Amino acid sequence: MASLDKPPVATTTVKWRFPAVHSEGYKFVAISAGITLLLTIVWNVLFWPMVGVTIWVAAFFRDPIRTTPQGAGLIVAPADGLITMIERVPVPRELDGPNGLSEGPLTRVSIFMSVFDVHINRTPIAGTVRQVVYVAGKFLNADLDKASEENERQYFVVEGHDGRRVGFTQIAGLVARRILGFVKAGDIVAGGQRIGLIRFGSRVDVFLPEDCVCQVALGQRSIAGETVLARVGGTAVTGVAQ
Repeated sequence: MASLDKPPVATTTVKWRFPAVHSEGYKFVAISAGITLLLTIVWNVLFWPMVGVTIWVAAFFRDPIRTTPQGAGLIVAPADGLITMIERVPVPRELDGPNGLSEGPLTRVSIFMSVFDVHINRTPIAGTVRQVVYVAGKFLNADLDKASEENERQYFVVEGHDGRRVGFTQIAGLVARRILGFVKAGDIVAGGQRIGLIRFGSRVDVFLPEDCVCQVALGQRSIAGETVLARVGGTAVTGVAQ
């Protein structure tokens, strides 16, 4: 008889599959497909270009499965995209207060999402959502620094099980016209859980706790729910473009 103390044998394999389309994108895919059909009836030369547009709309709302690293003191990226800014900045007033972040400058990591990136955003840590603040605003290029203060945006604060709080902001971009949140204050979230999306190009800023060290470099690409953005302690990383 086999010993019950032996660890189980891993038999599961991982295979690639097409990402699902998030439910928020169904109506946009349907609208695009309807326009494709209508234009094809009127002028069939537009069929293939509009099929391409419909495929792009479906791809924009793709919602792939992500494997989130587990471990104490890890902060994962909330968005797919390009790391465009890493700098010390004052804490936004929307993230202040008893349910917000600590006073004083914090390191802000900015992730720019092009219209070709996955736009489902995920929470950087597991814990309790302490604060959600929506602010209406402009639609400047999300790559500009002032977009964090002038564009439409939504702020989140999540308090981890260790008491650390991480703030992050969804920022609408030049093309984006709607920010959606899937969670509210008081919700319990798992690390890497889906918390919202931004339609059609945007940016996400993450404000790191004082004792956390950035683990990404400028110009690096992050994967939401998978890339380790920062960790407690350790040494900051540098990067070389090549």
